[in-house]
Amino acid sequence: MGNRVAREDFEWVYTDQPHADRRKEILAKYPEIKSLMGPDHRLKWIVCMMVAIQFLAFYLVKDLDWKWVLFWTYAFGSCINHSMTLAIHEVSHNTAFGNNKAMWNRYFAMFANLPIGLPYSASFKRYHLDHHRYLGGDGVDVDIPTAFEGWFFCTRFRKFIWIILQPLFYAIRPLCINPKPISQLEVINLTVQLTFNVLLYWLWGAKPVVYMLAGSMLGMGLHPISGHFIAEHYMFLKGHETYSYYGSLNLLTFNVGYHNEHHDFPSIPGRRLPLVKKIAAEYYNDLPQYTSWVKVLYDFIMDDALSPYSRVKRKLKGEVKQE
Repeated sequence: MGNRVAREDFEWVYTDQPHADRRKEILAKYPEIKSLMGPDHRLKWIVCMMVAIQFLAFYLVKDLDWKWVLFWTYAFGSCINHSMTLAIHEVSHNTAFGNNKAMWNRYFAMFANLPIGLPYSASFKRYHLDHHRYLGGDGVDVDIPTAFEGWFFCTRFRKFIWIILQPLFYAIRPLCINPKPISQLEVINLTVQLTFNVLLYWLWGAKPVVYMLAGSMLGMGLHPISGHFIAEHYMFLKGHETYSYYGSLNLLTFNVGYHNEHHDFPSIPGRRLPLVKKIAAEYYNDLPQYTSWVKVLYDFIMDDALSPYSRVKRKLKGEVKQE
């Protein structure tokens, strides 16, 4: 558990990200893919159902013993809450109501945020679009770990701790890498979320609040679904910076595993990404891919060649337009 990772820096490249060129090539060959773009009208109803399920869970856990509160927090609440963060990811691409109703998407994301407990949706939107536009961009893409993370979490045990603490690093990293002025939507998101949290405590006590907040933290830490954080862009194979996952957990995560397809076509809802792979199969079948996020987590911890440094980074050229 004490072996140190040999890598001492990120994988610096001097080429553009591959997704824009592949998108142009695929659209030239398969223009029908454009018909897959646009909102997924089922998404808002699925999100409403998930929010309602968590509200029911809040009511049910209020009278349980603490041991059962903690059990259901990890066994159920963490799965739903992580899935809700990926619903917010979907909505950030305007797939609930379409581009013509952008603000409807923003406020609907705040509604989806309620059972997560942490004000997340407004800030996520601002930084996530930068991640797509400037994948691996030094000082812009906050999905890339800080140099401290790469330097310190360099042994198997420390990588294990790093995975547990991922929610903390995702919260702090934007402040270190690319701080932005607080927006009005972020203030509204914070106000709405804190009001909801206080009302939940006032109505049903501390147990639903613990179930909610701990479920979010556990679900985004050492959890099978959180394997997607590592699987998406960590460089398991030199020269490849985005990887897709084609396993069953896509059913709970709005097909976020179809990550090459998503970065190639971010305006296509997750539900339709398998159709992209089916239509343009020759572009995706031979790319490195995963079938188990649990194995991704295990390999990341145990492989001494992998660490938070295992990310492709690039210096950005020209004008950088951020959200």
